[in-house]
Amino acid sequence: MKTICLYFEIHQIIHLKRYRFFDIGIDHYYYDDYENERSITDIAERSYMPALETLLDMIKQGNGYFKVTFSISGVGMEQLEMHAPQVIAKLQEINETGCAEFLAEPYSHGLSSLANEESFAADVKKQCDKMKDYFGKRPTILRNSSLIYSDDIGGQVAAMGFKGMLTEGAKHVLGWKSPHYIYHCPIAPNLKLLLRDVELSDDISLRFNNSDWEGYPLFADTYINRIAALPEEEQFINIFMELSALGIAQPLSSNILEFLKALPACAKDKGITFSTPSEICMKAKSVGQLDVPDTLSWVDEERDVSTWLGNAMQREAFNKLYSVADRIRIAQDPRINQDWDYLQASNNFRFMTTKATSVGLDRGIYSGAFDAFTNYMNILGDFINRVNSLYPEEIDNDQLNSLLTTIRNQGEEIEVKDKEITRLKTKIEKMEAAEQKANATKKPTAAKKPAVPKAAAKKPAAKKPAAKKAE
Repeated sequence: MKTICLYFEIHQIIHLKRYRFFDIGIDHYYYDDYENERSITDIAERSYMPALETLLDMIKQGNGYFKVTFSISGVGMEQLEMHAPQVIAKLQEINETGCAEFLAEPYSHGLSSLANEESFAADVKKQCDKMKDYFGKRPTILRNSSLIYSDDIGGQVAAMGFKGMLTEGAKHVLGWKSPHYIYHCPIAPNLKLLLRDVELSDDISLRFNNSDWEGYPLFADTYINRIAALPEEEQFINIFMELSALGIAQPLSSNILEFLKALPACAKDKGITFSTPSEICMKAKSVGQLDVPDTLSWVDEERDVSTWLGNAMQREAFNKLYSVADRIRIAQDPRINQDWDYLQASNNFRFMTTKATSVGLDRGIYSGAFDAFTNYMNILGDFINRVNSLYPEEIDNDQLNSLLTTIRNQGEEIEVKDKEITRLKTKIEKMEAAEQKANATKKPTAAKKPAVPKAAAKKPAAKKPAAKKAE
C-alpha cells in the first residue's frame, strides 16, 4: 500500500544589521530588530497561520487518517516566540491531535555538519531539547539543514542515536534507483533514509501558480492519480517543502490551500495513506544502501553545497567562523552562544553566492555578494575578538585540543558513573521490591500468632465452671 509522507520546514533567519568596520570593538549587537519583527509577522499572517489552520482542519476531518510532519529550527522558534507566539500555539494544537511528528535538525539551521562533529552534535541536541519542551517528545528522526547529507554525516547522525534521516532524492545520486523506497546509510546500516521526490514536491512548492508550466492548473485528483500510477512496489512518496511555500512562494490567491485540503479525500479513494517518518522507519525495511560520498542538498540544480560554499568569499567566511568552534564550546558563555547560533545560519552564506539560480534570492539589505561578505566579516571580526578575549590568545590549538580531550574524558567518566548509579538504583529498587513481596507473604503467618494466645486464654475460662462445682 502506498503512503505519502508530507513534511514542512519552518525556519526564519535572524536578519543582520548594517555593520561597519569602525563598529568592531565598539558595537556588539549585530541584528536588525525591526526587520526581524516585520518579516516574521508578515510570514505568520500570510502563510504560517492560514496553512496551519488548514492542516489542523484536515487532521480533524480525517479522524486519524491524515498525518503531517514538521521540522523547526531553534532560531526559527526563537523568532516565533518573540513575534508570533500564535504560530507556536497552533503547532501545539496540531501536536495534541497525535497526527503530527516534529523532527530534529540543527538549532541554528547552519552548516555545522560540514565543519565540526562536536558542534553539529551540540547543535542538534539543543534543538531536540527545545522540541521536547514544546511538544513533549524527543525526535527520533533527523532532517539536516536544507536536507544536507553524505555518508559521513549519516554516520554521525546514527552515532547520535537517530533511527532515520531525510534527504534529497537527487538524480545524480539515485541513478536508476527510485526515491520511493527506503534505503540505508552504508556506514551505519541501522540509519534509514527517506528520499524527497523532487518532481512531486516542486510541483506544489515551485510550479503550482506558474501559468507557463505544462502541468498548470494542477488539481488534487490529477496529482494523486500520478502517485497511484507509480509501480506497485514503489510505496513511499516523500513530499517535502518549506511551509512558507503555502502563502508566500505560492500565494493564497492561487487556491493552494484548497488544493492541499482536497488531497486526503482523493488519496483515500485510491487506497493511499499518510504516514510520519518515524512510522515508516519503524515498519518498513531498507531495500539496500544508498552511497553518497559527496555532500548533497535540496538547493539549486546541482543539489550540492555550492550555494553556500561555492566561491572563495563563502569558504573564507565559513572557515573563519568555525575556526573558533572549539573555543566557544569550552567557554559556554550565554551571550556568545546566542550569537554563535545566529551567525551559523546558512542564509548568511547564501547571501554571498555568485551563482545564477532559477529560484529568486532576496539578499535583503545587501546590494550583492561582496556587500554581504563584507558586512558578515565585519561582524565576524568583532565576534571572534570577543571569543578570543575569553581565553588568552597565546593558547594555541594544541593546548585547546588537550583541554577539550580532558573535558571530553571527564564527560565520559561522568556518563559512566551516572550509568553505574542508575544501575545500582535499579538494583536497590528491585531488592526493596523483593523484600516487600517477601514481607507481604509472611503477613498471614504473623497474623495467626496472636490467635494462639487468645485460644489459650479461653481454656482457663472454660475450666472455671468445673472449679465452682468442686466447691
